[in-house]
Amino acid sequence: MKLLLLGAASLLAATAPAYAQESSDAEFNGPYIGASVGYSFQNNDAGETILFDRDLNGSFGDTVVTSAPGAPNAFSPGFCNGAATSTANVGCANDKDGINYSARLGWDVQFGNIVAGVVLEGGKTDITDSVSGFSTTPARYTMTREIDWNAGARLRLGYVAGGRTLFYGTGGGAYAKVDHTFSTSNTANSFTGRGKNDVWGWAAGGGVEQKVGKNFSFGVEYLYTRYNDDDYTVRAGPGTAPATNPFLLGNASGTDFRRSDTRFDHHGIKATANFRF
Repeated sequence: MKLLLLGAASLLAATAPAYAQESSDAEFNGPYIGASVGYSFQNNDAGETILFDRDLNGSFGDTVVTSAPGAPNAFSPGFCNGAATSTANVGCANDKDGINYSARLGWDVQFGNIVAGVVLEGGKTDITDSVSGFSTTPARYTMTREIDWNAGARLRLGYVAGGRTLFYGTGGGAYAKVDHTFSTSNTANSFTGRGKNDVWGWAAGGGVEQKVGKNFSFGVEYLYTRYNDDDYTVRAGPGTAPATNPFLLGNASGTDFRRSDTRFDHHGIKATANFRF
């Protein structure tokens, strides 16, 4: 993907002068800088849970059991797709949607009514995504992720209507630096989080851009972004817990757990403003 985008950018830079000469009235030719601001909405992660690896063999999906006769499920109260507000399976807070903002740098080539280009973008999407589990102790366990900052490199392809209005589709690679946090009401075990905070994915969408005056354009853009966030885990270790602790029954070193949904995705609507050279 990186090589494709770099190649496309080089091709556009090389061919832009020629196309500009052929289309002297082209409104969307050449480089531009800009910014955007908008709002992002997360999907409803209904049914999301926490997965466990009791024997620490790297395979998740084990059932954490208590030491009581019949070995009942220690997480029988269940899970919720939000941040726990109590130790019972009730009162989970909804995931947080929020604003997005970014700076962008791009280059377009217009030939006739067709515009092809590449855009690089970097900024922040202020969203928070949590999942919680509840044990029979009772205790709560919440895994949360939020975006520290994000960036993308995408191609654009569009059609100019009326000479100054560009309708386009866009798609390409996406990156985010994600902050992972963990909280629990369990004070017996130790808890250690580990894993990469760099996540990669893709983004796709479309928009409309209106040229105003000689050098300015304004628009509206929709973008769906999906990151693959599957590396972060938490280990529940011995701490001060006895050997009969549910997290220690499968392996004395503890139990690993991670989110069942490795997709960190959101929908974004943004207003854009560009200065075209």
